[in-house]
Amino acid sequence: MNDLSDTAMILAAGLGTRMRPLTLTTPKPLLVVGGRTMLDHALDRLVKADIKRAVVNVFYLAEHIEEHLRQRTDIEIIISHEESLLDTGGGIKNALHHFGGKPFLAINADLPWIDATPPSLPAMMKTWNAALMDVLLLLMPTDKAYGFSSRGDFIMERDGRLHRHDTHPPYPFVMTAAQIVNPAMYADIRENVFSNNVVWDLAESAQRLYGIEHRGTCYHVGTPEDLAKANNLLANGRGWGVITP
Repeated sequence: MNDLSDTAMILAAGLGTRMRPLTLTTPKPLLVVGGRTMLDHALDRLVKADIKRAVVNVFYLAEHIEEHLRQRTDIEIIISHEESLLDTGGGIKNALHHFGGKPFLAINADLPWIDATPPSLPAMMKTWNAALMDVLLLLMPTDKAYGFSSRGDFIMERDGRLHRHDTHPPYPFVMTAAQIVNPAMYADIRENVFSNNVVWDLAESAQRLYGIEHRGTCYHVGTPEDLAKANNLLANGRGWGVITP
């Protein structure tokens, strides 16, 4: 595992405001895509990648997520409670003591994807190079990513290095749902509430922000309409696009 932690993080604390009214009673990670909750999709991928335990941060409707997680017996679950919402970066910073000081996987619990061969998480773990990287993001071509803005997030060079602040959108690649990050990136951030974009910007400024292309498909289910469309595409066999060979 290239000296990666055998513990991963799943980000599941968000409010899911754009998914209302569905999320008034159900946290977004527990909404169902393709017959399984989005949280279970994320856990399934960790199990297949031989990750031993998952830290899941919870805040909004936390009791629903905790009750659901009690059904999982194939991976150890650690709950990271947040007294107030810490955003994506703050949520990870709050849980850093679980990763043994090693780089670790972090996955959004609310952005499902379909893998190609090889699956994306093992591909990321194989690509990770601590001598070159502080952050490795899973990306997809913007024009192939369902449910995302056409603005995109990053430019990716042939060697995988990412940048965005030296040019203007639209960008050809969008961040999907997974990253590997060096925990040392959080050491000098004094804030407790902040986005992972802060960490990515620090890595970019040091030229240590890298990416790998997701060869499968994905769907950003940001609204109830997106959720219905994503499920309809799967149900009728059309899927979410063309898997890259």
